[in-house]
Amino acid sequence: MGSLDKSVPEKLAPPLEATAEQPPLFDGTTKLYTCYTCPFAQRVWITRNFKGLQDEIKLVPLILQNRPAWYPEKVYPPNKVPSLEHNGKITGESLDLIKYLESNFEGPSLLPKDPAKKEFAEELFSYTDKFNGTVYTAFKGDLAKEAGPAFDHLENALHKFDDGPFFLGKEFSLVCFNLILLEPKPILFVESSLNSTITVQSYFLIQKYVGWLIIALPHYLSVICHLFV
Repeated sequence: MGSLDKSVPEKLAPPLEATAEQPPLFDGTTKLYTCYTCPFAQRVWITRNFKGLQDEIKLVPLILQNRPAWYPEKVYPPNKVPSLEHNGKITGESLDLIKYLESNFEGPSLLPKDPAKKEFAEELFSYTDKFNGTVYTAFKGDLAKEAGPAFDHLENALHKFDDGPFFLGKEFSLVCFNLILLEPKPILFVESSLNSTITVQSYFLIQKYVGWLIIALPHYLSVICHLFV
């Protein structure tokens, strides 16, 4: 099979619904079972694209509201996306999968070699879902009071390494990538809170976010552009 021309948008297969036949399982093809509109699945999909793995990893999109019965019965019993079929096994959970792609596939490195930075990356990975839940819950109450500490935590994390503008210093990493892909709405809610103290506290973080988005934008657009056609 010829190599995929990555200068043009990837031609995506239509998502599979309940009546769709199951693709061959463990046939030597690495497959990413996904949903085009799920943000958790998107961060694995975009990591795949960032590392240039479109040829190596085939997308198998599902319609979650009408997913095939064979998916939980024969592929991934937790019945969630994303999941990855690779080397005779199925692996799930989006955070685990983006790290799995980094460890088991070639392409641009998205984690530093420095042990201290690797350890801090794990801390921030663990904090991601807590941040997401905290900020989204704060929309129902006092944004500045409830979400302020979450933003302060990220603000402080940005100053841990002073050798560059990213969470891990000079390296644009999976930590930044993960934050960009999953958290744009919580971060940008500051626009609607101009009179709150969180605006001043988080202005530096917003500036950084915009800079990171410019780096990730081609890979982000390679995913979301398909949602509007």
